Amino acid sequence: MSAPTINLDLSGTWQLASADESHALTASIPGDVHSALQKAGVIADPYAGRNEDDVQWVAHKDWVLERSFTLDGGDLPGNWYLDIESLDTVAEVYVNDTLVLQSDNCFRRYRPDVSTALKAGENLLRVVIRSSIAAGAERQARQPFYIPYSTGNSPIPNGNMLRKPQCHFGWDWNIAVAPLGIYGSIALKKMAAARIEHVLTKQVPQENGAVDLQVTVTLHAAEPGVVSLDLSLDDQKDHLDCAVNGGETIMTHVFSVEKPRLWWPAGSGEQALSELTVSLGGESVTKQIGFRTIELITDKDDAGSRFAFRINGREIFCRGANWIPADALMSRVSPEGVKDLLQSAVDANMNMIRVWGGGFYEPDWFYDLCDRLGLLVWQDFMFACNLYPSTPDFLENVAEEVDYQVKRLASHPSIALWCGDNELVGALSWFEESRKDRDRYLVSYDRLNRTIEVALNKVAPHLIWWPSSPASGYLDYGDAWHADGSGDMHYWSVWHENKSFDNYRTVRPRFCSEFGFQSYTSMSIVNQFAEQKDLNIASPVMEAHQKNAGGNERIAGTMFRYFRFPKDFANFVYLSQVQQGLAIRTAVDYWRSLKPHCMGTLYWQLNDTWPVASWASLDYGGNWKVMHYMARRFFQPVAVAAIPSKDGKEIAFSMVNDTAEPVTVELQTFLVSLDGKKTPLTAAAGTCSPDRAATLLAIPASDISADHLLFWSFEASNGMRGEGHHVTGTYKALELQPSGLSLSSRPLGDGSFEVTASATSLALHVMIEADVEGRYSDNAFDLTAGESRTIRFTPRQPVESPVFTGYDLKSCQGNG
Repeated sequence: MSAPTINLDLSGTWQLASADESHALTASIPGDVHSALQKAGVIADPYAGRNEDDVQWVAHKDWVLERSFTLDGGDLPGNWYLDIESLDTVAEVYVNDTLVLQSDNCFRRYRPDVSTALKAGENLLRVVIRSSIAAGAERQARQPFYIPYSTGNSPIPNGNMLRKPQCHFGWDWNIAVAPLGIYGSIALKKMAAARIEHVLTKQVPQENGAVDLQVTVTLHAAEPGVVSLDLSLDDQKDHLDCAVNGGETIMTHVFSVEKPRLWWPAGSGEQALSELTVSLGGESVTKQIGFRTIELITDKDDAGSRFAFRINGREIFCRGANWIPADALMSRVSPEGVKDLLQSAVDANMNMIRVWGGGFYEPDWFYDLCDRLGLLVWQDFMFACNLYPSTPDFLENVAEEVDYQVKRLASHPSIALWCGDNELVGALSWFEESRKDRDRYLVSYDRLNRTIEVALNKVAPHLIWWPSSPASGYLDYGDAWHADGSGDMHYWSVWHENKSFDNYRTVRPRFCSEFGFQSYTSMSIVNQFAEQKDLNIASPVMEAHQKNAGGNERIAGTMFRYFRFPKDFANFVYLSQVQQGLAIRTAVDYWRSLKPHCMGTLYWQLNDTWPVASWASLDYGGNWKVMHYMARRFFQPVAVAAIPSKDGKEIAFSMVNDTAEPVTVELQTFLVSLDGKKTPLTAAAGTCSPDRAATLLAIPASDISADHLLFWSFEASNGMRGEGHHVTGTYKALELQPSGLSLSSRPLGDGSFEVTASATSLALHVMIEADVEGRYSDNAFDLTAGESRTIRFTPRQPVESPVFTGYDLKSCQGNG
């Protein structure tokens, strides 16, 4: 036979105990220790109140997971191995008290041989997971010189010593509990002649439009022999008899596809996918294949050098956000929840996400979802915001990690770029040790970065490599936070330096891969972790759910700059989300108007790992904040934005076209008084070339008096339409009249509800919320006097009569 004769799934209920025997309970595997402890009632929900403080003891202990399994004596002879997908992190694995594995990398798959440890009848599998706090301290002590880590992000020390998600040790948006456990699949397998170790593909375009798909299969065998291999690509099928050696054998097979259907990012074409299957007897590996070409354009130009993705011969402007782990605790992650988050990205007109380097390489099904949804993936390697060791053992571990992850993921059409790390070059200037001896730490960084690059190129030299984010170019160790001539930029001056929203217009990035502004999580989420007494931004509970130093003060200070202060806590939450959306819209509108100088904007961040004040546009659990509704508008492939000139004397209407066809845009502008009366101002029409931005109309700012706002609406020849408003000064200077906002609703036959919002005066940034979770067809819109808008609300769970609440800017302020 040429497949495992036995595949014993070891997931399910295990026994869990602390190594000091102070706690004993059961745990679901795959899963994490904290979730098991909560389920057993040993700890309260770490996300509620200030419970984070009360569960710190968990990460200081070693934990033991055990389960038994039974083998028939007749099955026992042969080659047996454990298949462990993700073990977090420093651990020993025993079978019948025989040590079969010592692991120290959460990002590697381990397949230790256990043949000699097994016996007929009942067998005991024991996994001892060491405290990552103790392991980190021990490894730091062994370093030839001290390796700093970001104490601002990581209140739990020395996480940079371990190949484990760095945000597990805390972050400026994450709970700090250093979770541990067994994630992904775990199984006991018996290998016959060989097993499939890896399947890697490479696409080779031919001059006649055909594509050769090179399929490289790595087989592992205990001894020399012959195996039967079956390969299929859609309707093409081939059978091969392969000679294998002891250890690894690599073979390559080519499928020729004469007329491939192309895979495109969302909004640019269809996501055509083929299915590749490689089978060895009863074992099979299936890959989704999307035929596409991709290039990173870094050609020199007058401004410096470009940074643009070219897909299937066409440059694509990347619209999207940064992805962090879907939850702080792996037991709470589900494919259904992740699909909802990624679908929300696509629904907001995104075509790229960046898998940030302080979390996980996501599971295969995550990238399958991205393939199907058309979400390009900027894939970081898992290094973020710290300095790291460069000792031989650490680098060898990293090389093994890169080898495995690239072989696992490289065939996904969604993955556009592989980036060495997040902000490690900048981190060289963050610590006293590296500032005093930059050469030492720079050489150490370069050894790590070079190890990653070499390991990537060894596996798949055709993949796109980018050394770091942000970076101005290859082997460029300069400041990329503010350099707008080349490379990708992280621009944080508005949030971290408390600069005005207008400051976004002082830089001209080639590709901005991080920028963000915080808001509070919505009231429905706040009520999950806080009691009525806690509903104050200065309460201990609310401060415990704000992980960025000075974040609450910055949110409040920005309100003082732009708005009149809200009347109560719920309106404070609402207004924080409005100003978050306005900040990011200011940046995106301007940077899109620079196209093709700028070819990408990925804001920080899409999602949350737990209920917290953060930069996310989606609440923990997936509900849309105000900004996500705004993002759907400012990321629309054809959009119009008002861009004030530097001197403030003129307002230009920029039209941007991210489609492959020219569009004609018809624009109507209006003056709207503070009581909501709408007066036509001017109209214009123009054609925007494919994949370009252009100015459609410019009007003098003096045309807009202090007691009026500039409104506009547009319609494009391809059917896309939109609207917006512009305030020449600040919202707080506007003497808004009471909006007279009212809501009415009625049930529809499919379980959803029709909600109509009406206003008797000017209602800005109208946000409708229900007392149950669900999705709105539209939200965060404006109404002028006498105007109404009807939207659809679809609850997550069936409900008879939800209660709807409406927010708008004037009502938020109170005083009538």
